Amino acid sequence: MAFILDGLETESYDRTYRDRDLLLRIIAYFRPHGAAMALVAATLAMQAVADAGGPILISVAIDRVALAPTFGLMASMALAVFGLGALAWGFNFVRQRLSARVVGDVVLRIREDAFGATLGHDMSFFDEHSTGRIVTRVTSDTQDFSTVVTLVLDLMSQILLVGVLTIWLMNVSSRLTLLLLCMTPFGVVLALSFRRVARKVNRDAKRVVSTINGQIQESISGIMVAKSFRRERAVYRTFDGHNRQAYRVGIRRGLIMNLIFPSLNLASGIGAGILVYAGGVAIQQEAISPGQWYLFMMSVGFYWWPIISIASFWSQFQDGLSAAERVFSLIDAEPRVVQSGSEQIEAIEGAISFRNVNFSYRDPEVVLPDFSLEIRPRETVAIVGHTGAGKTSLARLIARFYEFQRGEIRVDGRDIRGLSLRHYRRQVGIVPQVPFLFSGTVRENIRYGLPDKSDADVAAAAMHVADGDWIQDLPDGLDTEVGARGGGVSMGQRQLVALARVLLKDPSILILDEATASVDPFTETQIQEALDDLMEDRTSVVIAHRLSTVKHADRILVLDRGEIVEEGDHRGLLARGGHYATLYQTYFRHQSLDYVEAMGRKGQA
Repeated sequence: MAFILDGLETESYDRTYRDRDLLLRIIAYFRPHGAAMALVAATLAMQAVADAGGPILISVAIDRVALAPTFGLMASMALAVFGLGALAWGFNFVRQRLSARVVGDVVLRIREDAFGATLGHDMSFFDEHSTGRIVTRVTSDTQDFSTVVTLVLDLMSQILLVGVLTIWLMNVSSRLTLLLLCMTPFGVVLALSFRRVARKVNRDAKRVVSTINGQIQESISGIMVAKSFRRERAVYRTFDGHNRQAYRVGIRRGLIMNLIFPSLNLASGIGAGILVYAGGVAIQQEAISPGQWYLFMMSVGFYWWPIISIASFWSQFQDGLSAAERVFSLIDAEPRVVQSGSEQIEAIEGAISFRNVNFSYRDPEVVLPDFSLEIRPRETVAIVGHTGAGKTSLARLIARFYEFQRGEIRVDGRDIRGLSLRHYRRQVGIVPQVPFLFSGTVRENIRYGLPDKSDADVAAAAMHVADGDWIQDLPDGLDTEVGARGGGVSMGQRQLVALARVLLKDPSILILDEATASVDPFTETQIQEALDDLMEDRTSVVIAHRLSTVKHADRILVLDRGEIVEEGDHRGLLARGGHYATLYQTYFRHQSLDYVEAMGRKGQA
């Protein structure tokens, strides 16, 4: 059946936990709720006694009614059985309510830990693992874990009931009780024999669901691209392939899980038959009464019910354990960005130094080989080069989004690995080429990084961007709803909001992934004016795609395959006639005013 699992791979951070370690980890989450769990245990015990009292009373009633079948006796016995049933219901209600609260609190904490761990992972983690699969672990898997905890509590209730009955039955007939007990291990062995294969098929089922979730999330996120290229059928075919794989995995899982219940039913029937014969012989020998024989026959179901429950809900048990394993794997995934210290810095000058840095996203592809660079405080450095030259990688390392493999990066003479990332990133402002806005208003997005800032501070930052002219184009001003991913406003307006957000932050180091690359000429002018204000008196690293940005830079770095092949200012590099001059002729020349005017004269001629 290898074809069933074709393409169904684990995540690189997945790990297999021993059952003992997994259970100890789960118990640790319940430890803070020790008092509540003790009360749950007490109600479980009292419920078990009340549940066991019903069959015992009935067996006693059978013998007494057989001797003296009076109405009063039957009525009193009926009331006693009803009272025990009511008590059992009451204890069960209290237990269910307490356990629901405890399980809810535990799931809340696990989900918080899982989401907190996800937020703590570095950018390479999100590059390698799809969003849909991560979401599945944080939501669905934690919910599956809560289901298994509830089932365990129900199972404990049944086991306690068996314990109470065993004590009573030993006083009735030790021989028949031992016979009943001897049958139980066979059922346990039979149920547990499915344990390993059940864990595996349930883990596979969760992986395929995670794969489908990831593919659906990616397809919906990129639906505009799919539609523009008329690739809906191809997207559907990909989904259909994953869906059919889920079908095959589900069939395999169903076949394996459905073998358990019939097997146990057969074993239970054999056990009941043996006890019927042994009990009949005991009655003939007057070793037990008919009522006691009835109690033994009733107890067969009680003894086998926990085993049948384990078998019937084995898929849910395994779902829960597999879910816990997957959630703990997410929590325990080792970060690649590792800080050697946590020095807190409230303000920095902005001097940046790369010393023989070697960086790659994955072996053996080296992006920056033995890279060195010195950036002075408040200097504006533009980075140009062909795609894949290492421009974005350089900016990402400054932001400490990725771990470099060798060398040293220093900020104001301090090793970047020894700084508190929380304090350091407060000093770093990033404006991406494609800005991301969260659902909410323009005002809330500008204030995103600094929620304590007043409305006046937000308005001042917004007005400082392009003199605030863009605000009047918004339907409700700063209270305009931007929609999901900022879809309610234009790309240029999104970029202006992103600039205002960084301006409010007032960072010492500014990283720009060419904020004017995806907007119209008018908005570009607005953004460029905002950038001039934003870059003033800050260390600015600009990934440049526009001539206007390049010409304003104090220094231009030309990167080729992770190496600085040229550096200087715009005029000096043009005069050399080297790599920059070639890039200028290819990418920048048509953006120059002289070129535009020349093309205009040519068109008129």
